This record gives sequence, C-alpha cells and structure tokens, in this order.
Amino acid sequence: MDSSTDSGVYPHGIKLGVDVGTVRVGLAICDPDGILATPFKTVGRDNKKNSDVRVVVKHATELPAVQIFVGLPRTMKGEERASAQMAMDYANLLASELLRAGLDVPVNLVDERLSTVTAHRNLHEAGMSSKNHRKVVDQVAAAGILQHAIDMQKARGTDVGRRVQAPVQSDKPSSAPTLRAASGRESDSSKRGLQL
Repeated sequence: MDSSTDSGVYPHGIKLGVDVGTVRVGLAICDPDGILATPFKTVGRDNKKNSDVRVVVKHATELPAVQIFVGLPRTMKGEERASAQMAMDYANLLASELLRAGLDVPVNLVDERLSTVTAHRNLHEAGMSSKNHRKVVDQVAAAGILQHAIDMQKARGTDVGRRVQAPVQSDKPSSAPTLRAASGRESDSSKRGLQL
C-alpha cells in the first residue's frame, strides 16, 4: 500500500472517517482504492479516560489505515462554535494517541456541515424508524464525512482538509495546558513524523 503524502499526492489505502459527538463517536471506513465509504462502528464517548480514542487507534492499526478524517462541524455561515472546538480537541487527542502508538497516520479535519442531518434523512429514506436511528446515525454520518473527503481528494488530485499536528510536549513544567493521552503521560515529541 502506498501511503505517500508528497506534495500533490494524497495517501492511498484504507481510510477512517470519524464523526465526533458528545455521547458517541461514529466510525466509517473506505476500501483501499478510496471509492466507497461505509459505516463501520459506533463507540461510546469516554471524556474522562479517552478509551474511545484508543479504540479508534486500535482500528487504525488493525486495518491498517493510512489516513483519518475527523468531521469539523461549522455553521452554515462557515463559523466554528463549541461543537467545532470539541472536534478539534478530539482530533488533537487522536493525533497524540497515534503518535504514542508509533503510528505515522495523518489526521485531517474536514468540513462536515449537515452530515448528521443528511444521515438521519438517508436512514429515514431507507425505511428505518426514527427510534432506531441512534444506533447507527453516527457511523452513517462518519461515512458521509469520509465519502466527501475521498471524493474531494480524487477531484482535486491532492490531499484535503486541515492537517492536525500532535501537540508538542515539553519535559519542562509549563503553565500552558497540554493535551494528555489517556495514560496521563505526555507524548514524546521526538517521534512526531506528522508533517504538513
């Protein structure tokens, strides 16, 4: 599998799409040729121990994924509010945990306006009752995010989204807050490897 990220080229191979919610995280995957995104799994959020982030990293390792797209919810005017900050924080945690696991898998934030609304509509049109949507809507939304990203990559012939860098950690105490992975230890910045 070619996972090159040279300029003008985007990674080729299995990719993950992530829809971040306050209660659940939806995951989607695409085939190695990046043709079709499909719903994959719904994981419960764990804001205290971040075990859900480790589950995403586990799947990225096992597949193996060459890239992860995290949906960035914006308003219709393109503004980023609290839900966008939650997605950005999650993407930072994910990039840090990938780094900690020794994986050089790029994490990109991509616009996901209306992905959940579209997912609900698609499920309704497929004949699923509204009360059953909750079980799968997050992974369907993740599939929409991923499909949008891989379609844009093909159309543009280059990578898309905003690359997330694992937060640089220092051994020196600092008054600035740092993101910590679930174990509470800071990432080793010497192993970074994620580049724009």
